[in-house]
Amino acid sequence: MSYIGKTPTPSPLTSSDIADNIITSAKIVDGAIVTADIADANVTAAKLASGTVQNQSAFKNIIINGDMNIAQRATSASSLTGNGYHTVDRFQTVISSIGTWTQTQSTDVPTGQGFAKSLKMDCTTADASPASGDNMYIRQEIEGQNLQYLKKGTSSAESTTLSFWVKSNKTGTYIAELYDFDNSRQISQAYTISSANTWEKKTLTYAGDTTGAFGNDNNQSLSCTFWLGAGSNFTSGTLSTSWSSVTNANRAVGQVNLADSTSNEWYVTGVQLEAGTSASDFEFLPVDVNLQRCQRYYYLHSEEVANNKPIGVGFYYSSSYLGISVFFPVSMRGTPSVKSPNSADYFRIDRNGGNDVFNSIAMEIGSSNCMYCYNASQTSGTGGQSGYVRTNNASSYLAFEAEL
Repeated sequence: MSYIGKTPTPSPLTSSDIADNIITSAKIVDGAIVTADIADANVTAAKLASGTVQNQSAFKNIIINGDMNIAQRATSASSLTGNGYHTVDRFQTVISSIGTWTQTQSTDVPTGQGFAKSLKMDCTTADASPASGDNMYIRQEIEGQNLQYLKKGTSSAESTTLSFWVKSNKTGTYIAELYDFDNSRQISQAYTISSANTWEKKTLTYAGDTTGAFGNDNNQSLSCTFWLGAGSNFTSGTLSTSWSSVTNANRAVGQVNLADSTSNEWYVTGVQLEAGTSASDFEFLPVDVNLQRCQRYYYLHSEEVANNKPIGVGFYYSSSYLGISVFFPVSMRGTPSVKSPNSADYFRIDRNGGNDVFNSIAMEIGSSNCMYCYNASQTSGTGGQSGYVRTNNASSYLAFEAEL
């Protein structure tokens, strides 16, 4: 370019000169930009249009099943008053004397965002005046070995950003908390549901914690917690918006009481927790990959939807001892426990032209990859015989659990 008079001094572009989402791959001629042309740290994720860099960080989402798509246990559970995993995989419900609830894997989702399912909490028995120690929340617990790249407990500790879609008829302040089990530390952030019965996207950033490293193992190190109700033991202090040692009074200050009316319901989907100070688009995974990640913690081997669901091959070690081998599709977090009903004639083995019915299946020995199960109280066969083991009731199932 020609200039009249003195040529201006060149000035390199900085990130502030570039509007967010303006750079696309179509705007860049092959070979036009080389590394030397770009000042350090001037191109950030916010400057790149969505999809410009494909698979920029595979498995960037620390949360498993954040789209609520997998629900191996059930799609609905009612009369909930205590702790447990009920519907959507990897999301635990904690209820301590604050109402009665129905939980559902719902199809009510934000329009045009790619989600098919959400988790819904519906209050069926209200508690308008919770006692001081009452509390209720939904959380996901995370293994320490999956968190090492956050560099917690060092001077280089990474910030994290939580993003999610939420909807409720009850507007007001809610609390989302990160809780460090290894070092008894926590940090909370408030968000506001502004419009009743309207899907809203929320983004919360948590500073990195330079105190207390996560254990590099398969135990619980971190939980991502969505508070829904809390007594004064958890609300009477000052909200802990910086990492600190756990003081219960500072964990859920300002939290509304979702349990104060049977008209109340709360939905969430698109939960993503990632390293950094900004939220990226939700990371959708193929359903088979999502399922396998969930099966590390809970594996439904035979479901309770119909009679005669296969379990596997069994054999009689003796006339009254039936053994069954089960192999898991993925390595579980640890040796799981057996989850199965104990009711009359819920299981059956067909062998040698006849059959035996029995009530339950228990663990003999197991590992994270397989389990040798048995029944030694209701069967009567011939040692050495083998046969086909199956469910014998529409409410019968066999599952294995290695949750945190």
